[in-house]
Amino acid sequence: MMAQSEFEARSQAFLHWFKAWPGATFHPAIQIQDLRDRDAGRGIIATSDIPEDTVLFTIPRDAIISTQSSDLPKKIPSIFEESTTGLEDADNEADEDGDASGAPDSWVSLILVMIYEYLQGDSSRWKPYFDILPESFDTLMFWSDKELQDLQASAITAKIGKDEADNMFRAKVLPVIEQHASIFYPPGSDRLSEDLLMVLAHRMGSTIMAYAFDMENDEEEPDEENEDEWMEDKDGRLLMGMVPMADILNADAQFNAHVNHEDKSLTVTSLKPIKTGEEVLNYYGPLSNGELLRRYGYVTFNHARYDVVELSWASVLSVLKEQLNLSEAAWGNVMNEIEEEEIEDSFVIDRDLEEPDSKGDINPEYELRALPADLEEQVKLFLNAVRKVARDTVPDKRKRDEISQFAILNALQARLKDYSTSEAEDMRLVPNTKRQHMAMTVRIGEKRLLAEAIKLVRANIDQQGGQDIEMSEPPAKKQRSR
Repeated sequence: MMAQSEFEARSQAFLHWFKAWPGATFHPAIQIQDLRDRDAGRGIIATSDIPEDTVLFTIPRDAIISTQSSDLPKKIPSIFEESTTGLEDADNEADEDGDASGAPDSWVSLILVMIYEYLQGDSSRWKPYFDILPESFDTLMFWSDKELQDLQASAITAKIGKDEADNMFRAKVLPVIEQHASIFYPPGSDRLSEDLLMVLAHRMGSTIMAYAFDMENDEEEPDEENEDEWMEDKDGRLLMGMVPMADILNADAQFNAHVNHEDKSLTVTSLKPIKTGEEVLNYYGPLSNGELLRRYGYVTFNHARYDVVELSWASVLSVLKEQLNLSEAAWGNVMNEIEEEEIEDSFVIDRDLEEPDSKGDINPEYELRALPADLEEQVKLFLNAVRKVARDTVPDKRKRDEISQFAILNALQARLKDYSTSEAEDMRLVPNTKRQHMAMTVRIGEKRLLAEAIKLVRANIDQQGGQDIEMSEPPAKKQRSR
């Protein structure tokens, strides 16, 4: 770990550099502080009481690293000139066969710019900014296979995308650097090997994932499917930029500041009074701790409210097959009755909570109140098909609803058993590392959500008067080593 004196010297050099930008402001009642003792890197702390609606700092748009401010696009315009079409690629990865045709999307464009500016060293206008950016990350991309095992059955492990990132870097980033090496490398500097370039690409990609802002957020019409005013777009569709000072802010589900996009600058404003000693906090959206860990490399107590669990349709079908005890021929006939395009592969269980209010406050009470409607509808759709094939198995609506609830209950219980430890066992464990602690936080939150879902279904069954109906036990699970 960097010595505190060096850490603070870099912070002060960065602050001096930031204030030198025309139009930049930094309120005298805030201070950049070393928060590594709470695993938070740098943060901004109030040194005296701050009223609501106070402009804490102003970032001129010229200070933001983007394709509009860096010299790289001007030096190799053939790479960037069609970027308006490339911005529509929201997958941010090369095709499966490694096809790198077309202009780079906004992610690749910003990665190229970041690598270029980093390689310029002292010649880059942003050198003091690069000096405070992290060199290592706790995002899941950098976890070992052994460390990932601590997440147990969390679905977040399937969303890391390291192989896809490697393919994208090799197809869209490294070839550009190789073809334009005289542009990327200053005269007299050593050129990086492919392995070192891959390390640098991952570092810059992860920096962008954790810190970049959508620079056109306020100019776009609201998305009907995502009207959350606090969310920063990370889908690779629009111009993205690295915003010095704003990205020093740490974030939580309960927060006290907001980044405002203006014509010539970005301002950070207090949403409510901030007391002396309190940290200034931003908000990244209603993310589960698993998603927070994947994108940003940390977890928080407040984000547990947004935890999610995925339940696969295959697991529900497995329970139904055992529960209904149909012949193979009858089961096949039922499957033929179902239109494949009507079937969802998986269902997301979450608490569907309201967003924080305009002051950044959240309701401390939260509990699962309903199962996914599409899950219940799909089970009933399937049972309607069963009724066509074997009417005695599902004679009426009441029986259908009873079977549906017990099938969902058994599937949830089986899903909970996918985790190799119980919540009670987790609570007795003492993590040895920060990553073990974060993995435990993720899996405990998911187990609690599953427990809430099981409780909810049991209540539904009791309400329907189905507690005396005999149903099969959940499918047995192989014992897993811990």
